[in-house]
Amino acid sequence: MTQPVRGPGTDTDGGPYDPREPQPPQASDPPHASPVPHEPFDPGRAAAEATSAILRSTLHGTARGVVVDSPPGAGKSTLVVRAARELAAAGESLMIVAQTNAQVDDLADRLATADPELPVGRLHGTDSPPDPALDRHRSLAKSTSVAELRDRAVVIATAAKWAYVKDTEPWRHAIVDEAYQMRSDALLQVAGLFERALFVGDPGQLDPFSVVGADQWAGLSWDPSASAVVTLLAHNPGLPQHRLPVSWRLPASAAPLVSRAFYPYTPFRSGTGPGDRRLGFGVRGDGGGLDRALDEAAESGWGLLELPARHTPRTDPEAVRAVALLVRRLLDRGGLTYSAPDPDPAPLTAERIAVGTAHRDQAAAVRAALSTLGVAGVAVDTANRLQGREFDVTVVLHPLSGRPDATAFHLETGRLCVLTSRHRHACLVVCRAGVADLLDEHPSSEPVRLGVTVKFPDGWEANHSVLAHLAEHRTVWRP
Repeated sequence: MTQPVRGPGTDTDGGPYDPREPQPPQASDPPHASPVPHEPFDPGRAAAEATSAILRSTLHGTARGVVVDSPPGAGKSTLVVRAARELAAAGESLMIVAQTNAQVDDLADRLATADPELPVGRLHGTDSPPDPALDRHRSLAKSTSVAELRDRAVVIATAAKWAYVKDTEPWRHAIVDEAYQMRSDALLQVAGLFERALFVGDPGQLDPFSVVGADQWAGLSWDPSASAVVTLLAHNPGLPQHRLPVSWRLPASAAPLVSRAFYPYTPFRSGTGPGDRRLGFGVRGDGGGLDRALDEAAESGWGLLELPARHTPRTDPEAVRAVALLVRRLLDRGGLTYSAPDPDPAPLTAERIAVGTAHRDQAAAVRAALSTLGVAGVAVDTANRLQGREFDVTVVLHPLSGRPDATAFHLETGRLCVLTSRHRHACLVVCRAGVADLLDEHPSSEPVRLGVTVKFPDGWEANHSVLAHLAEHRTVWRP
């Protein structure tokens, strides 16, 4: 995971910000003065102030770019929709760049729902038609030709589609969604289409994907495999940088760990307090290892089901079965989710459960195991495909479980971050014992290159941090 250069970076008002540095006493403070009690943290107010500062920079600033860092579940899409509506209301022409067709369809749907009278254009390829669900919006036009959409207040397309747009008048503004997952070469292909841009993304998620090696460009400011934001800031260090300070997805039990392990220089808080989110069961546990792990997750928000240490194939049959059995027990025990201020629980259905893995063959093995147990409707996929999605409970097959080595792929910080930050109530991790020893036997050996943005934290450090926390919620299970 490549973090933007922050130290010190900027806070939501554009001023100096470094969470590592204690605040010095003010000159006006009398010696030995009694400490002034801090005002209680108000997540709604903090989020509103951050959003206002972002919109001021976007609508009234003079910089050609504005960067917004967002933790998981902080409302990136809500911010993009609001910024788009305010730019359109100000009479500005706007294009929106997203990274996948699913993201484009989702943004188009959100924008048309929020403002049914706003003329929105959905630009698409001939071989990638939009979601038919968009047909319900009368103000939304779809076309493969940008010329047919130039009269639209907002035009949305993937970065790949925008790269084919030529010989057109530049838009005054652009919004780049999921900017940390966009490679810098993709940004270069579309940069001539707009004059100013708002870049919104999550620095803790998976790095941009490349099918070719990029070692020959490492350390260069124009490395095409680097994220759009990292390259942008390398060439424009003075651009305004903001951060969304609140995660509305992660509960109070999860935000401190995820923030500490994956966002040490862009910390955030949960929008909910202790006890605001709870997981309960309508059926008492049987005292076995699976139910003890579920009860621990219901009480603390985290659960680690630890299998005996062993080197296994990637599709470890025992670990796969343990994952499937945990999901089966979640449903059999009548899981209930409580979300304040609503006093009534909601049933935990299969659609609100996800299973996350590192590899596609592991996901396929879990799907087969769930089918054998009669479970359908659960989202089972890799971290790459679960990125951006949200569920009530997640069950994670740890990327390093049963492995004889710790490769760069399995140590990638963004992968573990995605897997442990999809849930609103609880996360259960299935892992074989011995991962901490494995990490110590395989310290990071990546070459150090001058000019490369330091990755804080690296995968080795993040894995140790998460494992140390999960150890406090461990249930040893012998299948």
